[in-house]
Amino acid sequence: MLILGLTGSIGMGKSTVATRFRERGIPVCDADALVYELYEGEAVAPVEAAFPGSTTDGRIDRQKLSAVLLQDPSRFKQLEAIVHPLVHAATRECLQSAHRSGAALAILEHPLLLEGSTHQRCDLVVVVSAPAEKQRERVLARPGMTPEKLDVILARQMPDAEKRSRAAFIVDTGGTIDETLAVVDRIIDQLQGRSGTAFATHWA
Repeated sequence: MLILGLTGSIGMGKSTVATRFRERGIPVCDADALVYELYEGEAVAPVEAAFPGSTTDGRIDRQKLSAVLLQDPSRFKQLEAIVHPLVHAATRECLQSAHRSGAALAILEHPLLLEGSTHQRCDLVVVVSAPAEKQRERVLARPGMTPEKLDVILARQMPDAEKRSRAAFIVDTGGTIDETLAVVDRIIDQLQGRSGTAFATHWA
């Protein structure tokens, strides 16, 4: 099974690209979705212990947690030390499930794929990108998003130009949806018949 790492900064269009892979029958292990599940389960107790008052009704309240992190961004590392091992374990299970199903290709979608070491556990990396002004416009249209919050998020993410330089494939979402989907389809076609070593080395 070939593992394709899918990443891109906030607002670049990763979800659109991931949806296309799913439509083509390719399993996607979405790190953000796994975090949401953990925030309603396994991560609740350790996060509440480290960040008192960050939970509501037995689940992590992302708004409360975000407020703490905005006040002191240095605490991101404390949060990551709790959450990352849990996400890694959930990702392993997701990829193993894809392998058991006989998938020839699986997508590991992770917003910080290149910022850490996760890309080293993939065979190839695809970066989703768009012009900076379009990125900012998309993100600021989200409920609850502010320029200040966006700046904090971007400060934690590798610059888009550097991400692009590390990619085996780039999907530019600055055009139409149809153009974006066509690029994804071409990538899938190019990967037909290719095998990888990342699963056996890191996830089996």
